[in-house]
Amino acid sequence: MYLKGFNIGYAQAELRKMQMLDIISFKQIIERKKWEQFKFHHENNKFYNNFINNRKVIEWADIPLLSKKEIQKPLRHILTDGYKKKSLFRNSTSGSTGKPFYFAKDKLAHSMTWALIIHRYNLHGIEYGKSLQARFYGIPLSGFKYYVEKVKDFISSRVRFPVFDLSDKVLDKYIKLFSSRPFEYINGYTASLVFFANHCIKRGLVLKEICPTLKICIPTSEICMLEDREILQKGFGVKVVNEYGCAEMDILAIEDADGDWITSNENVFIEIVDENNNPLPNGQTGKILLTSLYNKAIPLIRYEVGDLGALCINSKGKYNLLQNLSGRVNDFAIMPNGRIVPALTFYYVTKTLIKEYLKVNEFVIKQIKLNEFIVEYSSEKEFDDKIKKIVKIAFDNYLEPGLQVRFSKVENIERGKSGKFKQFISLIN
Repeated sequence: MYLKGFNIGYAQAELRKMQMLDIISFKQIIERKKWEQFKFHHENNKFYNNFINNRKVIEWADIPLLSKKEIQKPLRHILTDGYKKKSLFRNSTSGSTGKPFYFAKDKLAHSMTWALIIHRYNLHGIEYGKSLQARFYGIPLSGFKYYVEKVKDFISSRVRFPVFDLSDKVLDKYIKLFSSRPFEYINGYTASLVFFANHCIKRGLVLKEICPTLKICIPTSEICMLEDREILQKGFGVKVVNEYGCAEMDILAIEDADGDWITSNENVFIEIVDENNNPLPNGQTGKILLTSLYNKAIPLIRYEVGDLGALCINSKGKYNLLQNLSGRVNDFAIMPNGRIVPALTFYYVTKTLIKEYLKVNEFVIKQIKLNEFIVEYSSEKEFDDKIKKIVKIAFDNYLEPGLQVRFSKVENIERGKSGKFKQFISLIN
């Protein structure tokens, strides 16, 4: 990043200035910055100017919400005037839609993101770029992008553990690597980390005992439930620190030493609104809206990220606390009676399956019709009638009685290009 002109040192200084302000001054700065962002993009970004479309904006709530669907178009169509792609940080994410979303950050905005990550990790005794990271992520399997990621891993002091193959043989190799390298923390997709932790438990070992330097585990990208946390702590023997982020925006919240989700107020203005886009009071769960306080390259203002959550006042200081984070609002199943069931419900269905049939490797539930689901699973042997009955009872209890549930044994569960794993996929939404 230094070689490309991203000044992390300057960003860290800016971050420290924000953090040293008293609460009143801090809130005044945020209020000023969010309006500066709106006015800048309204005046300099053709896409956003057209999006506002002469709406009368007096109060912040007058600004219309911006969804991913509206900016999911070629980058040149949403870039602010005067910004060239070559001078920006550019990336893409498919998220839960499977359709690529191309985004960009100017150098200051991207530097502020990394300054914040470095600061938050330092609070847990991790020195980013120096503390050795065990990284459970995907990686391009070949070509130029593969080598780019390998170079980034080397510079950032991290060892990549690809998550495309989580067979016993591969996971045993991963365990051996932990016994020979001084890893200080594990970072990766929640489902993959839980799978590895379960493997450690199955082998009758605790990762911390064979890798004494290990300090914490940071699951990311996927919801980490209480049961997941317990498995991670049991298999790894270290504290679990949850983080919540959005690739096109920032790291949005990370747990502190007390387990509270401290929001990234220095970089992002976060709002919670109801289904009619009305602001909700603290403690009530609704749609999460984000406004970047620094990014001038593309307009991320009152951006509807697609997650649900709540905010509350933090008695410890100037930051809000994030609560009730419950995943994507567009990951849901529709029942024959019209009931909409969040994808998170399938977490409990799958946990029932795991508890009753521990020899299953991985599985995914797919809704192919309103009343028909397929459970694809990778296992040593076919499910017997007893197991199928147990799963069907879980469907009756958590979803709706009378649903058709079919089972399909496969060699491997298909993953996205990034290596992320989803336990529920709707083919009808």
